[in-house]
Amino acid sequence: MKQTQRHDAIIELVRRQGYVSTEELVEHFEVSPQTIRRDLNDLADQNKLQRHHGGAALPSSSENTAWQERKMMWSVEKVRIAERVASEIPDGATLFIDIGTTPEAVAHALLNHKYLRVVTNNINVATLLMTKPDFRLIIAGGEVRTRDGGIMGEATLDFISQFRLDYGILGISGIDMDGSLLEFDYHEVRTKRAIIENSRCVMLVVDHSKFGRNAMVNLGNMGLIDQLYTDKQPPASIMKVIEQHEVQLELC
Repeated sequence: MKQTQRHDAIIELVRRQGYVSTEELVEHFEVSPQTIRRDLNDLADQNKLQRHHGGAALPSSSENTAWQERKMMWSVEKVRIAERVASEIPDGATLFIDIGTTPEAVAHALLNHKYLRVVTNNINVATLLMTKPDFRLIIAGGEVRTRDGGIMGEATLDFISQFRLDYGILGISGIDMDGSLLEFDYHEVRTKRAIIENSRCVMLVVDHSKFGRNAMVNLGNMGLIDQLYTDKQPPASIMKVIEQHEVQLELC
């Protein structure tokens, strides 16, 4: 494969996954580590990706991928994660379900449960769960974000703060290599913090494309969550932070 073709293929892999390791690229393209490092340095110089120790990720951005495109990404992985999370939640539990396509997949996986009481700021989750007559469904007030059905704002924060629920099911846009939880929208970060503060058990649900992915707003560190559900082993630097904060890691 020519260098330009390999560069294009690397960019496509990073776009799809959010982060790729040098080791993964070496195996994928069957070339030496030195060749991959040169490729990544060249692409970083062109601002087509961002170098990290041991791999590369998408360049920093202030705007998330379009919701419909994200919904199609990693659908098999999201379903596996969602089913594992649903298996941990008992009938009759109370829970928050956050904005995002993976929390929406969890909502779908909960349809076989009974007597759940769900608070959500996600119109898509509400639409999924309203078909269950035995569920008690409560939707937060606030401003609707038209691109993905998320509800945010001061009214949302005030509403969420009235509850104290068993589980908080959160998505995230990116996890930096130092373990920082990152989002694209400051208002969304404030809503997630409110969910975290009012949940007895915080479950973060992410597919592996979020590891090493950049976003501009810092929610906080791994110490905010109790359990992390994902489909692949996180990179070593993130694993170190997970262990440091004694987060329960579930590989689905």
